[in-house]
Amino acid sequence: MKMKNFASRLTSGIACAALVFGLTIPARAAAPAETVRIGSYKGNLLEVGERSGLIIGPGGAEYNVTSSAPDTVAVEQITGFWVAVAKSEGSAEITAASSAGESGTLTLTVGSPAAPASPDSADQSENLDVRQELIRLINQTRKANGVSELPVSEALMNAAQACSDQQYTYHHNQEECEAVIAHGYAHGFGSNLTVFTGVATENTAQHALDNWIASPGHFQAMIDPKCDSIGVGVTENGSVTYCYMFVGRPVSTPI
Repeated sequence: MKMKNFASRLTSGIACAALVFGLTIPARAAAPAETVRIGSYKGNLLEVGERSGLIIGPGGAEYNVTSSAPDTVAVEQITGFWVAVAKSEGSAEITAASSAGESGTLTLTVGSPAAPASPDSADQSENLDVRQELIRLINQTRKANGVSELPVSEALMNAAQACSDQQYTYHHNQEECEAVIAHGYAHGFGSNLTVFTGVATENTAQHALDNWIASPGHFQAMIDPKCDSIGVGVTENGSVTYCYMFVGRPVSTPI
């Protein structure tokens, strides 16, 4: 029998709201027309042999991704997601172009391979395929409910993974706020958490989504129209899997 233990938080800071909303945001000039945003989940510096998921937005569009130097950094599309593959030392410009003619670029630099990591080292890329599938399913659910799909936020991806790695079985508000701020998202946010038996497989993302759809609070967090971005984390420990979702809510007001 499968065990379920999950919770949802829709507020934007609770114990540490002052930290989230007390940050000073510099005044900005009017933003130019939106173009394609492209980022590398593991950052702009990769090691030979390393793979990194590409974060491309706005969501909901089809993109063609190319590399200026495929022998240095190749790009592959896997189950609808683009991945950069570091082949040899050097630099390459990655271009993502939409069918509407908009494009964005990213420069990736490849260095020599590092020494093997210790077994205890944290790996922010763990279960990346499952996490990308979970984001796809959440965006599919949002679209089916009349709200826009969310672009992936590297900051929220890292924060969600950091929290799932803590193997929480209930929300830790202060730690979640600290993780979001530490990884670079300086606004309000909402979160979902679910814990269940079974190691991460191709069914994990669907299992997490089904749990959240079955709970009104979780469901509302997923389809909140005020959100601007998303990040998820998935951690397995033996037969137990922990799944976190963070959604950015920049229009949230202090509590």
